[in-house]
Amino acid sequence: MYKIETHLHTTHVSKCGWMTAEELVAAYKAAGYDGIIVTDHYNRTTFEYLGIDTTAPGNKIAPFLDGYHRMAEIGAREGLHVFRGAELRFDESDNDYLLYGYCDELLAEPEDIFRMGIAAFSPIARGRGALIIQAHPYRKKCTPAIACYLDGIEVRNANPRHANNNELALEYAQQFGLIGLAGSDCHRPEDVAASGILSTEMPSDSFGMMRLIRSRRFTRIGE
Repeated sequence: MYKIETHLHTTHVSKCGWMTAEELVAAYKAAGYDGIIVTDHYNRTTFEYLGIDTTAPGNKIAPFLDGYHRMAEIGAREGLHVFRGAELRFDESDNDYLLYGYCDELLAEPEDIFRMGIAAFSPIARGRGALIIQAHPYRKKCTPAIACYLDGIEVRNANPRHANNNELALEYAQQFGLIGLAGSDCHRPEDVAASGILSTEMPSDSFGMMRLIRSRRFTRIGE
């Protein structure tokens, strides 16, 4: 079985991330993981942290993907598969959404996306084949989105510094037949390898990883 991390942040892009690409690859290799999905935060705080004016012209997706590219390069040398994702937050609330299997063009204009909200963004993203999983929907200040805008729910978030109320998230996913995902939500060394998924498959790219999650052919680590 392959061990895969689905929710992880780098210090290169996410202001709240403590660990570099080198540290993350080494830590997950030591923990016996085979794959990592980099889900750096895609929100206003991130672009301020990166010094990017979201209203100005220019390439904004390349700086956002810096953490992923660093990890992919190191992972290729170390035999660890690295895939790209994102954790989006819109202006309308403190909810966070994990995005998998997206093309650069979808996230090219962050200012437009922040103002959209999940109801407007969801049909656009899903129409382009991307997968939307709401992260920790019962954490403080978060509320579960209307199920029709989602493909799944993070039913096991293993971050130790929050009351994630995973049991409520699992109930919501089951009630509406949503994919139930698990992840470490790794920001710091103590978060490494706390959860994720187990699969008999190891996709070759980020779109294949999205299809694996969509297929539900995995089990959740820690349950």
